[in-house]
Amino acid sequence: MRSTSAALRRAARAHFTDSSKRRGLLIAFEGPDGSGKTTQRKLFKTWLKSEGYDVVTTKWNSSDLIKPIIKSRKAVHALSPEEFSLLHAADFRHRVEEVILPALWEGKLVIADRFLFTGLARDVARGLDLDWVLRLYQPLLWPDLVFYFAVSPGTSGKRVTAVRMPSFYEAGQDVTQVDDPVESYQRFIGRVIREYESLALIFNMITVDAEQSIGEQHYLIRRLFLEGQDRPWSDWNADAVAEWLALKGDKAGR
Repeated sequence: MRSTSAALRRAARAHFTDSSKRRGLLIAFEGPDGSGKTTQRKLFKTWLKSEGYDVVTTKWNSSDLIKPIIKSRKAVHALSPEEFSLLHAADFRHRVEEVILPALWEGKLVIADRFLFTGLARDVARGLDLDWVLRLYQPLLWPDLVFYFAVSPGTSGKRVTAVRMPSFYEAGQDVTQVDDPVESYQRFIGRVIREYESLALIFNMITVDAEQSIGEQHYLIRRLFLEGQDRPWSDWNADAVAEWLALKGDKAGR
């Protein structure tokens, strides 16, 4: 078993370090609600496609297998912080196996509108232990670049409530016990942003001032991408790719 695992890790390294072909890249856009990251992700994707990149987008909580379960449990406010964390991690894992890694293997550029850092920030803000949450996402798959769109809690609250009423879990009402969703959101998003700021330092994210104009942010992201796209493949990802290759082999053999 160990020799098989080692062989799969070697296969992963050989594939992603082959200089004769374009390597798949994983770019994550992170930030609290109201940070404008989705707008920037769309602009970035349009520009990448105009530059000839084959682009795949994956969004948080979008697995066709797990999302319906999360949606039904949210509708009746039946998720504890632990269940919330576990289900979102399962959704993430399913998308890694079915969308993200297959696209990276084919040399495509994957843009993730939220990545595992969303789970870490929200779950820890709900009182869960960071190490416990991190273990849910192992083996870890690290993006080549992570853009963190930073805004203040006040800006986040104003932007969100200008277009919609925050939902029960979005407002953190499951942990704040505050009846007013707007007041609850303001309290909860402050916790989430504090966790994001810590994660941005720990994991060396590229912080973008999301209170700048849309154009300023977009051109900054372009420049930073062009400067960082030639970073070498991270060997930290060997375990995640090896596990996926093993799973892929098992499915093919059935």
